[in-house]
Amino acid sequence: MEIEKWDKLSTRYLVREKWATLRVDTVKLQNGPVKDDYYVLEYPEWVNAVAVTEDNKIVLVRQYRHAADIISLEIPGGVVDPGEEPEHAIKREMLEETGYSFKTQELIATVYPNPATSTNKTFTYLLTGGVKTHEQHLDEHEILNVEEYSFEEVKQLLLDNEIAQSLHINGLFYGLLKLGVIK
Repeated sequence: MEIEKWDKLSTRYLVREKWATLRVDTVKLQNGPVKDDYYVLEYPEWVNAVAVTEDNKIVLVRQYRHAADIISLEIPGGVVDPGEEPEHAIKREMLEETGYSFKTQELIATVYPNPATSTNKTFTYLLTGGVKTHEQHLDEHEILNVEEYSFEEVKQLLLDNEIAQSLHINGLFYGLLKLGVIK
């Protein structure tokens, strides 16, 4: 059977906030049934980076994540502002979160965090030739430490399940594959 898109019959918004919007759609499936309570989260687009310094260290950040109640080791990144291009957003986020600037930048993956329930995409970049050029310029709700790890240390962190954020694990695998660190 050929898979077809569902017909959206109606949409009703339940929450419209800066960081998340929740809507409920009524949809008709290709085989006939109507589902009148399909919940969809609308998030802004996200960017993250596998950021490599001039001396081949990967820049990671450590911060508290309230929803999961964990201290999380992650790759840097954040939200794409309205009207902003992802390639600009990642440069801005890197300077704000880490204070690092990079010589090269390449988009290596575009993924949907959860296409069953969320609308947004995450753009993952490989940045190389990084040097610290600025002090951090964090948002008022951000408290994070910048840390550097060798390629081998990052591989071990992944093997030891020390990185909990799935999109960041995904990004690291894309980055390490692109760099030829893993095959």
